[in-house]
Amino acid sequence: MKQVIRRGLKEIIVDEVPDPVVTPHHVLVRPHYSLISAGTETADIHTDSLVKEVADNPSHLSKIWAVMKQEGPLSTIAEVRAKFKEYAVLGYSGAGEIIDIHPTVTDLQIGDRVAYGGEGTGHGEIVITGRNLVARMPEGVSFADASMTTLGSIALNAVRIAEIGVGDVVAVIGLGLVGQLVAQLVRAQGGVVIAIDINGDRVDLARSTGADHGLVAGDSTPQQVVALTAGNGADCVIVAAAAKSPIPVQQAVQMSRDRGRVVIVGAVPLDLPRDQMYIKELRLLMARAYGPGSYDPSYEKGGRDYPLPYIRWTENRNMEEFLRLVATKRVTLGPLVSHEFPLEEAPTGYQTIMDPGKKSLAVLLRYPAADSPTPAEQFAPLRRLESGAGSQAKGNDLSVALVGAGNLAKWAHLPNIQKINGVKLRAVYSTHGARGKSYAKRFGAEYSCSDYDEVLNDPNIDMVLITSRHQYHADQALRALAAGKNVFIEKPMAITIDECRALVQAERESTGTLTVGFNRRFSPYYVEQKKLLARRTGPAVINCRMNSPGLVGKFWAADPKYGGAIIGEGCHFVDLIYWLLDSEPVSVAAHSLPLGQDDPIGENNIAATFRYADGSIANLTYCTVGSATSGGERLEVFAPGIGAMSENMKQFWSKGKVVNKKSSWFAEKGYRAQMESFVQDLRSGRAPAVTTVDGARATIGGLLMLESARTGQTLPFDLNDFLTG
Repeated sequence: MKQVIRRGLKEIIVDEVPDPVVTPHHVLVRPHYSLISAGTETADIHTDSLVKEVADNPSHLSKIWAVMKQEGPLSTIAEVRAKFKEYAVLGYSGAGEIIDIHPTVTDLQIGDRVAYGGEGTGHGEIVITGRNLVARMPEGVSFADASMTTLGSIALNAVRIAEIGVGDVVAVIGLGLVGQLVAQLVRAQGGVVIAIDINGDRVDLARSTGADHGLVAGDSTPQQVVALTAGNGADCVIVAAAAKSPIPVQQAVQMSRDRGRVVIVGAVPLDLPRDQMYIKELRLLMARAYGPGSYDPSYEKGGRDYPLPYIRWTENRNMEEFLRLVATKRVTLGPLVSHEFPLEEAPTGYQTIMDPGKKSLAVLLRYPAADSPTPAEQFAPLRRLESGAGSQAKGNDLSVALVGAGNLAKWAHLPNIQKINGVKLRAVYSTHGARGKSYAKRFGAEYSCSDYDEVLNDPNIDMVLITSRHQYHADQALRALAAGKNVFIEKPMAITIDECRALVQAERESTGTLTVGFNRRFSPYYVEQKKLLARRTGPAVINCRMNSPGLVGKFWAADPKYGGAIIGEGCHFVDLIYWLLDSEPVSVAAHSLPLGQDDPIGENNIAATFRYADGSIANLTYCTVGSATSGGERLEVFAPGIGAMSENMKQFWSKGKVVNKKSSWFAEKGYRAQMESFVQDLRSGRAPAVTTVDGARATIGGLLMLESARTGQTLPFDLNDFLTG
């Protein structure tokens, strides 16, 4: 399918990408029209020179420096250079017909006319979006009008947050598309609208669609508003402007009445005059996207609705209400459309919306489906695309398919594959078609695909490299083993005991081999510690601490449903300690911060003690509440006559008869060494250094940590009992 892509930082192209595959709680839509958002989308197009971008945003340099300290200069430079060719999807508002539905969606039908939204849907001939981001179009509403539903919902949510009453005087600052819609919706709510913008044409447009007053913004605007309100000031000011200056919000404060309301829906700096806000006792309110449900993955992607008696106006219900207002002519959209382009001319559409001289407002893209009588019947998905970037593997080469185009793949695994002789990236599978194609072109894969079966059914693929999200690991690995593929799976191998059992059994029955990405076994300073412990004459004591402050809030890897930090990241250290000791754990006792909070602090912050078969003990502390400037990863080992410490895979210290200190500028994480080891194992027919049993031990150890913290009990840990059921 054709999709609008931002290539690099500013170039807009229309390119072919694989068609999406419908997933749980989602539908596929063939758009007739989509709307280019002048605010959100153009903010992602960086037309200034690189020097000016850095001058305006010096934080870019600090971010690059922080990454360089973590990943090293060569990887960082390569990644910065790649940004100038990388694909990104733009767009999140459109309307079309449903052409495919996942069985979990039971209240929609193929052929339904719908408006859709959602970050990442993009401007494409086929889009995938969550059920709660789709709203049926009433009879009489055109696809062109319905394509503005997402922006309409944003405006409607701002009006709801503002709590407009009949007769309230509302000043709307900023008359872009959202501001124009806000003005009309305030009027429909019974408010008196004062429309304000620096562009006189937009002020005139707002007046023509129902605004009671219009003002061209200037230094005297607050005084004009006060004069229009008999000296009182506005009951409410809604700031819908997009500006780098704080003047819009400062004027909003000046033109508000005592105990008035200021609602922010636009992107503006909040440099507010505290004294004026205090004297007037103003309320400052933020309007977030389309309404309740925004940025909640369980709502937008998981299909979980909020009960109407408790949350009356969700994202989806706001979308439906906006469409109703359009159908009943309470909102007028025709005059807001300034330009329309066919999909192929999308680059011209973006040039138009970014050119002040074009005086654009709503710019629509029209799709071929708009001219087809039966879009759903003509749906013939193409889910594999040759990239034109790769060369075919030679006879003895090991051909690899990447499953999951994430950051770890592009920072570590794919660059390493390029450096290993006789290993060739053949395919990239990603549910995000544009990202998959971008990775394929960058790393020289022969094709990209959006259907995992394309990889499994390809007889030329020898190894599947799984770097997807944790909840998909086990199923993808099981299917790959069933297809006879070798599997390199990033940790965690699994997130449940049943998945561990299934994978251990599946590998026994498969012609393929599986290894797990426990790279720390191959990190030089941990190898040094293992060599020291191999000479010990008695049990050891290990103290391991990991501070990972990024794993908090709504970040998917912090979600306990998918293993959280303990299964997803803590498994590294359960495995590492076992490997250092070469002794099986026999019990675990753990304590956590308070459990059951909305932000899963408790489940992700645990101190655990493991006891091992040889009498050794280990403390494992995993923390996400520390500061980013605190220490990160530290492991100390003590045994008779032995003491050693490593930190962040950059420092090593040991003391026996002599003191040994080593350090490196950048962390030596072992990714390449493990990949090279697995390739050699496959070629020689040896068992891999990290096995499915190792993967199972690490996951089960994390699960026991969580269970012990929940129950307060010391739990036995017999790996064989768990795996045999």
